[in-house]
Amino acid sequence: MRASILGFVFALLLLLREPGCHGDEVTSSTVNPCCYFPCQHWGVCVRTTQEEYECDCTRTGYYGENCTIPEFLIRVRYFLKPGPNVVHYILTHFHWLWDIVNSTFLRESLMRLVLTVRSNLIPNPPTFNSKYGYLNWESYYNLTYYTRILPPVPEDCPSPVGAKGRAVLPDPEVVVERLLKRRTFRPDPQGSNLMFAFFAQHFTHQFFKTYNRMGVGFTKALSHGVDAGHIYGDNLERQLALRLLKDGKLKYQVIDGEVFPPSVVDAPVYMSYPPGVPAERQMAIGQEVFGLLPGLGLYATLWLREHNRICDILRAEHPVWDDEQLFQTARLIVIGETIRIVIEEYVQHLSGYLLNLKFDPTLLFNSQFQYGNRIALEFSQLYHWHPLMPDSFHINGDELSYKHFLFNTSILTHYGVEKLVDSFSRQVAGQIGGGHNINTVVTHVAVGTIKESRQLRIQPFNEYRKRFNLEPYASFRDFSDNEEIAQTLEELYGDIDALEFYPGLMLERTRPESIFGESMVEMGAPFSLKGLLGNPICSPDYWKPSTFGGKVGFDIVNTASLKKLVCLNSRTCPYVSFRVPAEEKSQPGKECPDEL
Repeated sequence: MRASILGFVFALLLLLREPGCHGDEVTSSTVNPCCYFPCQHWGVCVRTTQEEYECDCTRTGYYGENCTIPEFLIRVRYFLKPGPNVVHYILTHFHWLWDIVNSTFLRESLMRLVLTVRSNLIPNPPTFNSKYGYLNWESYYNLTYYTRILPPVPEDCPSPVGAKGRAVLPDPEVVVERLLKRRTFRPDPQGSNLMFAFFAQHFTHQFFKTYNRMGVGFTKALSHGVDAGHIYGDNLERQLALRLLKDGKLKYQVIDGEVFPPSVVDAPVYMSYPPGVPAERQMAIGQEVFGLLPGLGLYATLWLREHNRICDILRAEHPVWDDEQLFQTARLIVIGETIRIVIEEYVQHLSGYLLNLKFDPTLLFNSQFQYGNRIALEFSQLYHWHPLMPDSFHINGDELSYKHFLFNTSILTHYGVEKLVDSFSRQVAGQIGGGHNINTVVTHVAVGTIKESRQLRIQPFNEYRKRFNLEPYASFRDFSDNEEIAQTLEELYGDIDALEFYPGLMLERTRPESIFGESMVEMGAPFSLKGLLGNPICSPDYWKPSTFGGKVGFDIVNTASLKKLVCLNSRTCPYVSFRVPAEEKSQPGKECPDEL
């Protein structure tokens, strides 16, 4: 019986995320016909005259005027394939089944399937960018732009998001105030903690580096992937200022016998601190904004210690290596450790899957897979997870307000790594999806995100649902199970097809006992996995012991974990996890000590 069920589940997952049928054909002869997004199933709308268009259905699996008629095999697959919520249910239930899968070859087979199916949703080479809504050399070659999955809404449309909804979009501040601003803190039912929240922020800031001084849609992160630039800097000048230039190590300072990032006095790099913060209190870190939160400084300290620890190991193993080779090899090891922790612990926690995710680049060596990545504008918009932040921070029995917490490096040096890790691991973070959960201190970021999406004319939420093979929502009540939210959206937008991308992700009904809704998972996972496995170190020419300094370095990458990162770089081994301990809730503490 169990064997037959297992076979059925495996067959279902093989059909995971194939294109479905989305909507009826849409035509119009008013304004720009492409404003109506008539081309379905990844079809490309090409305007031919003032009132006419053509849909390019090449290799979509569909044909017809608007790419709506499925080919035979697509029709069969659509009939057989389970919906994403069914797949999610299977992956998060039936412990006995997944105990079998995780202990057999099926784990690797399913992991390969997850990686290829998810990654295939992200175009490579990249397609559009913030300037161009059609394929061209500039979109491919100019790395200073974010790429984008869907082209921008044409400029001559009846409404700001195409042809549906109000002629004028609601004020972003009204959207945030009425729909996103926190009323009462709502904890994440999956048990995500502040250790998770700060990891998310510190990890993504190596490739989300919007460069508004160039204009909207530009990025400073020229590597467009996991390069550990948040540790080493995003350019050679900054990197050299942070390096000790001896034994491959990074500069550091010692406070009360503990190693921390150096001050900008000793490592002269620009750090983003408010006016009046003296240079000796500014920690020099690869990412210039990491002085903002002690949680980011905590991870910067851990990776600094880990890099220097690895250098000691490599120097003992290779006494003839010079500073440069030690540094460069240690950096590759740190990148490998990061990817393993992200896939096997961070993504594992987010997914809630009972399938044990595995970081093993060899799973893709016999597959058609392109190594390389470009960060998409939509991925940057999607990752604004500010509801994770609590209303105050509980550290070692003390309660710190944002006023005491922000830009305060003394918190890191006063409490130390062990107490911060233990405290952050025990304090629950907020639920991301479902609305009404962004602390007022950071609501301005949500306002800015909506404004940016409008400047860049990002297509509406339902168009992205279709692009990622999800059924578009038919109404606001279909979209949200909160009547107040549904009514407010109806009032502000008028039409579900006019709902904007970022508010849609943040307000969508959450899956049962989950941190957010279906769309965030189905859209976010392809970006994440493509970026992680598309890293050069995962390619056949790189993924071998010699790249990492031999077996000893390769073993560091292959056995990396969050617990090792903390416990090998601290005096004691505190409780460390991305999830709060079972049955434990963070308790209010006493007031912030005067010395902070």
